[in-house]
Amino acid sequence: MELILVRHGLPERVEREDGAADPALSATGQQHAKAVGQWLAANEQIDAVYASPMRRAHQTAMPYSELAEKPVTLVDEVAEFDRNSRNYIPVEQLKKENYAAWQRMANGNYGKQADLGKFRDTVVKGLESIIDQNRGKRAVVFCHGGVVNVWTTHCLGLEPQLFADVRYCSISRFLCASTGQRNLHSLNETQHLSL
Repeated sequence: MELILVRHGLPERVEREDGAADPALSATGQQHAKAVGQWLAANEQIDAVYASPMRRAHQTAMPYSELAEKPVTLVDEVAEFDRNSRNYIPVEQLKKENYAAWQRMANGNYGKQADLGKFRDTVVKGLESIIDQNRGKRAVVFCHGGVVNVWTTHCLGLEPQLFADVRYCSISRFLCASTGQRNLHSLNETQHLSL
């Protein structure tokens, strides 16, 4: 089967005193979600649609879901590792405003809540369940950059890490055989965002 992972669009910045940030898409994020939705609807034959329950991912899935008239199934295991964080600052803003904090993150310090080994185990469990439900088919999962990264490291047999700058609303493809083989087909496709 072919597993297509789509990172969410650009979210709003959210900083809270308590509770999870869980930001919605920004205006730019909504435009990118519409673009990826239109491109998928026009160019891909997709059998099933899944999304992280986090707002930015679920909202990114909706334009495609509506165009293709396919329901979105929420999968808790593909939520981002920072799901309980009180703050969400898009990485581009963080780099401009607090380069030291961005550099710590770029060097692998993802905060107290980020055990990438456990996170990858959770992501793999969720995506393997989707693969099992869609043998011989094509499924799309609207998720997060961390999810794309750790699933990719799983498929390549690497230690879990956030090694790739997964672009907003990019498409990554994986071929998943019934024998258990998992192959990276493409990473970070963005041609649909320039149309």
